[in-house]
Amino acid sequence: MKLQKPIVFFDLETTGINLTRDRIVEISLLKLFPNGNEIQKSMRINPEMDIPEASSKIHGITNEDVKDCPTFKMVAKELVAFLEDADIGGYNSNKFDVPMLAEELLRVGVNFDLKKRKFIDVMVIFMKKEPRTLEAAYKFYCNKDHSNAHSASADTLATYEVFKAQLERYDDIGNSIDTISEFSSHNKNVDFVGRLIYDDNDNIVINFGKYKGMLLEEVFKKDTSYYDWIQKSDFPLYTKKVFTEVYIKSKMNDK
Repeated sequence: MKLQKPIVFFDLETTGINLTRDRIVEISLLKLFPNGNEIQKSMRINPEMDIPEASSKIHGITNEDVKDCPTFKMVAKELVAFLEDADIGGYNSNKFDVPMLAEELLRVGVNFDLKKRKFIDVMVIFMKKEPRTLEAAYKFYCNKDHSNAHSASADTLATYEVFKAQLERYDDIGNSIDTISEFSSHNKNVDFVGRLIYDDNDNIVINFGKYKGMLLEEVFKKDTSYYDWIQKSDFPLYTKKVFTEVYIKSKMNDK
């Protein structure tokens, strides 16, 4: 790679994924110079808000871990100085890490013009070079060309062949429907499209919009118009059905 100026690869750990509400709890940066030198810097940050347990389970950082750490305002100028002459890289950084960093800098009043930077997002390169299509999976796992793609019959057979190849390749996904189903799901969905999910205690949690992460029953109590809005909006019928079931149950519990 020919560098005309340094590039800083960085990653954030945060209290959550809401850019306006959540805060940074850890930042790690690796600065590469045109002469081949490297400097790495990592710091934990007191977000001045509670770190949800669900987030701590992901990155392992708890409220206790950061209670004596500097706030973002205290380290912002140091970070800007580290980034000042460099382009920026990361993994899914264009969609999350860079916007989150920009929000934090604006929040503490530190001026840093990110628009002057060039950005490298390694995940975008990965997705473009290794497309996640059935044709690509068929070639990768079965070493065959899916010549009749988008024929329902051919796609079904190709999917089955890919699945068998995955079972042979990956011992850790299990060999029962229960274990494989759990592995192949990102969340425990309540409805089919994942607008509602179960948390670790099997409570129903909203998975979109301004109430994301909140218990559905609590939202019904807090916002009496929310149920009507759901029913009038463009949601799948099954999703509306689940909302109705929980809404009726919450009303009965209130009596």
